[in-house]
Amino acid sequence: MSLDNLERLHLALTQMQLSGDIKSLRMRFAKNMKRERVDQGLSQEKLAELAGLHRTYVSQVERGVTSISLDNVEKLAAALGRDEESLLDTHINS
Repeated sequence: MSLDNLERLHLALTQMQLSGDIKSLRMRFAKNMKRERVDQGLSQEKLAELAGLHRTYVSQVERGVTSISLDNVEKLAAALGRDEESLLDTHINS
């Protein structure tokens, strides 16, 4: 992730946190990540392996029951071959 992209992502996260919308952001990421994983035919276990994370953590992220660090957003996006911002996009079709 370039510094410019990281700064924009951090700014978006900060703005959402200040507006009290961080749970919504977490759920949007979870929904988009799961959709992308399923579309690619990946199991949670395979995605976790590709990202260097534990399968139960991937499950928790997809259900929106755990907070996620920017480092792990980056790992999961890379494992899916997507940029971080696209996994936060509200315009991805359901």
